[in-house]
Amino acid sequence: MEQQIKKVVIVGGGFGGVNLIKKLTNDPHFQVTLVDKNNYHFFPPLLYQVSTAFIENSNISYPFRRMFQKKGNLRFHLGSLVRINSNENTIETDAGTIPYDYLVIGVGTETNYFGMENVKNNSLPMKTIRDALKLRDHLLLNMEKAIRATNKFERTKYFNIVISGGGPTGVEIAGMLAEMVHSIGAKDYPEITDRNVNIHLIDAAPVLLGPMSKKSQEEAAKVLTKLGVQIKLNTPVKDYVDGKVYLGNGETIPTNSLIWTSGVIGCEVAGLAPEVIGRGRRIMVDQYNKVNDTQNIYAIGDISLQTSDKDYPNGHPQLAQVAIQQGELLGENLKNMAHNKPLKAFHYNNKGSMAIIAKYKAVVDLPKGFFKGFFAWLVWLFIHLIPIAGFRNKFTLTFNWFWAFVTNDPTLRLIIRKEKKNNSQL
Repeated sequence: MEQQIKKVVIVGGGFGGVNLIKKLTNDPHFQVTLVDKNNYHFFPPLLYQVSTAFIENSNISYPFRRMFQKKGNLRFHLGSLVRINSNENTIETDAGTIPYDYLVIGVGTETNYFGMENVKNNSLPMKTIRDALKLRDHLLLNMEKAIRATNKFERTKYFNIVISGGGPTGVEIAGMLAEMVHSIGAKDYPEITDRNVNIHLIDAAPVLLGPMSKKSQEEAAKVLTKLGVQIKLNTPVKDYVDGKVYLGNGETIPTNSLIWTSGVIGCEVAGLAPEVIGRGRRIMVDQYNKVNDTQNIYAIGDISLQTSDKDYPNGHPQLAQVAIQQGELLGENLKNMAHNKPLKAFHYNNKGSMAIIAKYKAVVDLPKGFFKGFFAWLVWLFIHLIPIAGFRNKFTLTFNWFWAFVTNDPTLRLIIRKEKKNNSQL
């Protein structure tokens, strides 16, 4: 008797979704549909380099339909998830209804503003390619406006950059901006003779790079301080009103640029029982990544909260490697189910963590050691190129990287979307 083909619907084409798809590609037991609000997969760890005009956004993104060419059992649906109808085994998107036999939720997280509406409305997040391009345009426009500023206070607002969040993204963008101020500012903006760009890195935690080792935290603080970054720890951002950032210690910083990297929260998924939504709006799953109290719905990556792994009783860190490994194992388990084989429980294999701080400066934490400096920077580069989807992207990105670092003068400082207010030209 011929086995029925199972419809697998994956919502979210991030690390988890893409690696699950790789496992099911051209498998005759499955018809796979990927649902995503974007028509491309992108690589979030390098977003900050897009936002600082160091690499092109096309270097870290790849169209899903190009990825699916010559893969007969894969389909792509451009749309945003609206609701799960578990009783009917369907999902609703803003572009139609899709039936499923197995549903996999990999929608990831969104920026968490902790209820601060002014920060939400006026700060610059770093979660999507659109965010990165908007930030790039904003920073470049700021420099053009600084040239035209008529008084010192106005210019100070343009020259002050506040980054809220001392995790890897905050540290990396602070280091990149500091490097650019030193290497590019004088060459691109000779009109500004009293150049005094201040980069403030703010965090409510007592250390930078909280999840990493003490040595990595100390190295990050040392390198950034040497570059002139002003670090304020144990200091939360409380508000952002009228061009001023209000800090928890009572200080204010005048700025036209508050870059927000302070936290994330799970994307909202309508249609699931409230009982399966856990801390940080993550979806609670069992050892096989099956959503609690469901029969055929799974969650992987940052959106999932799995407490069955003995080494991570409070859930796994929201890292790319977790999503990759969960996606791969779920693919294997779906195949095991198709062949009536036993399932494998998920256990995270911690391969370490790393962060780039500045040019030729990085830190790498491995399960059995720590290293820093130029070699760590090379390891960071190598590891971050491997998951890029296409060969062209890897080749182009590698070339662009080394050329930009050698010359200290990338050529991507293009203002694509100019702000228009009151019919002004800037």
